[in-house]
Amino acid sequence: MTPYSPINTILNQVQLNHIYVEGSILIVLLWILIKKAASSGKSKTAKPAETDIEKQISAWNPLPLVSKCQPASLSLTSHVIQSKAENYILINGRSCINFATHNYFSFTDDKSVENAVIEAVNKYGVGTCGPRAFYGTIDIHLELEERIAKFMDMEEAVIYSYGFSTVTSAIQAYIKSRDIVYVDEQVNFAVQKGLQATKATVVYFKHNSADDLERLIVENKNSSRKNRSRRAFLIVEGLYINTGNICDLPSLIDLRIKHKIRIFIDETMSIGILGARGRGVTEHFNIPKDEVDLIIGSLETTLSAGGGFCVGSSFVVEHQRLSGLGYCFSASLPPLMAAAAIHALDLIDKRPEMLIALRERSVKIHRVLVNSPLLMDYFTLKSDATSPVKHLYLKDESLLHVEQQECLRNIVDLCIAEGVALTVAAYLDHKEHKMPKPSIRLLANINVTDENVDFLKTVLLRAATTCIS
Repeated sequence: MTPYSPINTILNQVQLNHIYVEGSILIVLLWILIKKAASSGKSKTAKPAETDIEKQISAWNPLPLVSKCQPASLSLTSHVIQSKAENYILINGRSCINFATHNYFSFTDDKSVENAVIEAVNKYGVGTCGPRAFYGTIDIHLELEERIAKFMDMEEAVIYSYGFSTVTSAIQAYIKSRDIVYVDEQVNFAVQKGLQATKATVVYFKHNSADDLERLIVENKNSSRKNRSRRAFLIVEGLYINTGNICDLPSLIDLRIKHKIRIFIDETMSIGILGARGRGVTEHFNIPKDEVDLIIGSLETTLSAGGGFCVGSSFVVEHQRLSGLGYCFSASLPPLMAAAAIHALDLIDKRPEMLIALRERSVKIHRVLVNSPLLMDYFTLKSDATSPVKHLYLKDESLLHVEQQECLRNIVDLCIAEGVALTVAAYLDHKEHKMPKPSIRLLANINVTDENVDFLKTVLLRAATTCIS
């Protein structure tokens, strides 16, 4: 009997391992050869005839580089501005009362703002030529972020160099493809593009309808167990630029608490407008700031500067410095714009009576238009009375969308010719989630007088009578 030898056992095991490895390699090689032979044979048999190729080429119809649109939907009239966008604005050589720009407090022609900008240009120049993380951060940027955070009563702020990219970047930084987002159907285009980039599940609810929102939330939760475990977000505007309506924030906050949803508010149109001190829609409804996860806004409207901002807790805001694409990869805000925004915020703090004056002007314009029976025979006005953003819609709903646009554009052209600057609200056809109804957008200003408002009514009526009758 052969004695037990550990060495013999190890050698036998090594030989078996070699057999297994070599056998596996051989099988793989055979599989590759067989597959290659089969694919080459298949390609030879499937090769189309020359006539088939020619037919495919002749039948090919390339997609257009740009989408087709009706000529009537294009603005064929170029209104060239030749002056500052103050109470009176020079358009194509014609002096007009300005109801067309977002210069609510006339900061664009305020001498103190101009002087602050001149000082910034003399100190910093006109641009930065670098993103914030690559020699693009200037001390005035940090000053503006601190000033905005203090103004909005939030822990921290981050600023962007472009208002549109602020909204889209902030949304992409937090919302991912596995999330679900509830959005008002009338949100602005920047919000829509930000959501499109996230590839998240987007659910639109009826404009300013908390009841419809709750119905959709409950339906989605009950539809599957997966939906119950997904992160949920709610995105609204404090003051909707597409309608001029103030959002029903108290009802939305109740739903946020009840269904454990994170809420983002775009305050682009409501900062410096709503609230006793201009802090936005949360102050307007006296809602604590910690009930809102993120507030997004623009410096390009009320503050008459450039860029945008986000405010929230330090934890939330700092995340954007690494994840906000518009922050990381865009050249930082020009210092002169930061100087203008800082001084505008200071003026709002020092002169709270400006907020009251703007609301009075907004209500005055609203009442004059609504209480004119002849004018309301042609238009409807659905915006909130206190909103400085107002939309006039044609009362005749039998007209096609393109016909309404053309009619409103003719009315605006006649108004400009008679000395009233207005604008037709512009949207991207076939790109908007819900194409807004064509309208004339009318913007209030604290320097607009009663005589200006009466003149607006007279010119609008004359233009409508000419174009519609």
